[in-house]
Amino acid sequence: MSNYIPSFSAPNSRPGSPLPLGSPSASRPTSFYANSRANSFVGTRRNSAVPPASRKNSVAVPSRKNSTAPPSRRNSEDKGASDPESTDLEVLKNEKGEPLAGRIVGGKYVDPSNESVDPEFGAIKTVDIDMPLTLTELVNEKGKEYIVLGFATGDKENPFNWNPWYKRSISTILNLMTLFIGLATTAYSSGIASMCKDLDAPNIKGQLGLFTFNISCAVAPMVLAPFCELVGRKVVYAGSFLCFSLLFIGLALAKDIDTIIGLRLLLGLFGCVGTILVGGTFDDMYEPHHRSRPMAMFSWVAIFGTVAAPIYAGFIDQAIGWRWIEGIQGIANVPLLLVIFFYFPETRGGVALHKRAKALRQATGDERYVSAGDILTPSLQAMLKASSVKAIHMLVTEPVVFAFGLWIAFCWAVVFLFLSVIPITFQEHHGWGEGVSGLPYISLCIGTTLGWLAHHLQMRKFDRLVADPNVKVTPEARLYGAMYGAVFLPIGLFIYSFTQYSHVSWVGPAIGLAPIAFGIYFVFESTYSYTADCYGESSSSAIAGQGLMRNTLGAVTPLFANAFFHNVGSQYAGLILALFGTVLSLIPFVMFKYGYKLRARSKLAIEM
Repeated sequence: MSNYIPSFSAPNSRPGSPLPLGSPSASRPTSFYANSRANSFVGTRRNSAVPPASRKNSVAVPSRKNSTAPPSRRNSEDKGASDPESTDLEVLKNEKGEPLAGRIVGGKYVDPSNESVDPEFGAIKTVDIDMPLTLTELVNEKGKEYIVLGFATGDKENPFNWNPWYKRSISTILNLMTLFIGLATTAYSSGIASMCKDLDAPNIKGQLGLFTFNISCAVAPMVLAPFCELVGRKVVYAGSFLCFSLLFIGLALAKDIDTIIGLRLLLGLFGCVGTILVGGTFDDMYEPHHRSRPMAMFSWVAIFGTVAAPIYAGFIDQAIGWRWIEGIQGIANVPLLLVIFFYFPETRGGVALHKRAKALRQATGDERYVSAGDILTPSLQAMLKASSVKAIHMLVTEPVVFAFGLWIAFCWAVVFLFLSVIPITFQEHHGWGEGVSGLPYISLCIGTTLGWLAHHLQMRKFDRLVADPNVKVTPEARLYGAMYGAVFLPIGLFIYSFTQYSHVSWVGPAIGLAPIAFGIYFVFESTYSYTADCYGESSSSAIAGQGLMRNTLGAVTPLFANAFFHNVGSQYAGLILALFGTVLSLIPFVMFKYGYKLRARSKLAIEM
């Protein structure tokens, strides 16, 4: 289950350097603290974008989350948020107007070569503890003086400077965790019939296990995301995945359906806590123009895991019982859990700087040493507002957020509806057994994989547009893939609807499943990337609102899926979905033509 929400907290300053992105010169120190403060601002309102006079050569530049441009005005309602232009902040400067900056190093890190690293920050001060070369800046925050620490160029503790293969290994761990959580979402559905029979419970009560899991994923991120940002990544990943894994013991041994429903609620809670941080973890390690590929892989894994589970779960249920569906998943989590505990690092660069500041305070007795995160982290109230109240407000008031939220919610509803319709088609219409009837999900996996591969064409086109100095890149450049790829969703639904008759070969509906998944992948990718580029610093709230709509609809659809397809007729029910999908597939075309006008009217959309 994917719950990607960008980070709510202050990011690192410039990758590999404390200087702001696009700094005009490295000959004089530029305030990395003020830059970090600008980047940490939560809930900033931007001036409404001015629509271009001509659409010619106006397609694609996203203003990404790490943009150094300061907020144009302050939303006074966002208490606790940071604003670099606030009168509370003063970057102390010398008579030349340059920030009062310095460098500090100590112990085994003292080396003559340090003199050539960021020399514009002045003389190097040595201390009696092991301290990598660290940059300092003197600031005044609310009348109190601080010495803020920043990474020097090439600092090995800065996650942006980690070896590319090391970053890939971390991304692989995150993707495996997402895969196992996705598998847990839907593997449960394959054992509902036998579980309800064994526990003497009505089938609809068994479906509540899907509802409770998804409703947790819908609501929990709205409240928990800010808390996750306060304690670092590793603690949350390790703790949540440990609890997630232990819950399978209870699911495998449960004696009544009510216990299972409650445990599924907790399973969704701990499962979503891990995945909501993945986007922020990529922000920690990758520069903006390098994030598209790891995020594309993450989207593929999230969808793939959700649709792949019934392939094997039906065979497990048929062979050794529904309890072993849960037991095997719990056992499979153990190796990954050990890797997370003993190999996975803390990816928040601010955590390393926080430890350095603490060590300096203890060694020198100077309480002014802090990391930017120590004084920049928005208040819990501001982060809760951004992740919940503001998220719902944007979902209701922003046409872009609502339209893409509705589109991605429809796709998630289709995924969970097909947990019911595929057994109807292949078990009831074609007489397949429980295990074999899960094999058509392979077609969904193939479609998802083809969507991920085809999405590379979208990424290449976007990269070319960004590299072209004659093209103004706007968020609409993210929609090419959606315009060409997402139309496969209704096409697949039409194919599936009218080939699931018992007298038609099973090949027809099996083929129809592939374009459905192909289209869903492009809907996911375009929703997240376009929303992030449209709203910049407010994208966290926008995507949280879309996630609420998506997981809520995914939660309720299993409750009526069987009745819907049996009472309406599986062919006509599929036709209704196909018609809805056709209408919604117009969204990227409408946004491509009129998106700039909607952004111009928005108080939260970024300027282009």
